[in-house]
Amino acid sequence: MHSVSSALLYGILDTGYCEPAAMPVMLRAMLAGGVGMVQLRAKDLPIDRILELSRELHRISHPDRIPFIINDHPQLVSEAGVEGAHVGQDDMSVAEARALAGAGRIIGLSTHSVDQAVAATDEKPDYIGFGPLFATPTKPDYQPIGIEDIREVHRRVSLPVFCIGGIKKENLSAVLTAGARRAVIVSGILTAADPAAYSGDCLRLLQTSV
Repeated sequence: MHSVSSALLYGILDTGYCEPAAMPVMLRAMLAGGVGMVQLRAKDLPIDRILELSRELHRISHPDRIPFIINDHPQLVSEAGVEGAHVGQDDMSVAEARALAGAGRIIGLSTHSVDQAVAATDEKPDYIGFGPLFATPTKPDYQPIGIEDIREVHRRVSLPVFCIGGIKKENLSAVLTAGARRAVIVSGILTAADPAAYSGDCLRLLQTSV
């Protein structure tokens, strides 16, 4: 299994941009482009459909040994056979998520400030998301936090930090210059004419900054 720490580019299959029926093809393209972790974010689907879709998609990601993460539903992790879950600040504690997901599973936690990121280290998630850096339709209720604190959060947090929120190929260089080492890209990949090539371009930018 590829580890969280070795992943640089994190892709999200979001039903806001990609219909479930299109996700298998999209996932294959993302994997071809070098995405190192993938998450299913399906805010609008019933839980039984999320379980079914997770199983279907995991059959595609598993041979490539890429961690597959379910957003918001750690109770599905074991049943779906996937690698982990991601929870937000207001969902539940990391400990609760671990108890639901099962031993040895990956748990990620969203953070929206340096203080939250530092506090997260006490909860011991396997990684944190840090953002949203820029305004993004996927998180309309969150104020963008900008890129000024990226270096500080890496200085104070030893966990893998995935910067997230409005990051695209066009602004990725600026995010990396500000100190990022890993990035989550959602709409940029999902709306690209060639998602595999787009993912590959983003990965190369990340690799040159390491």
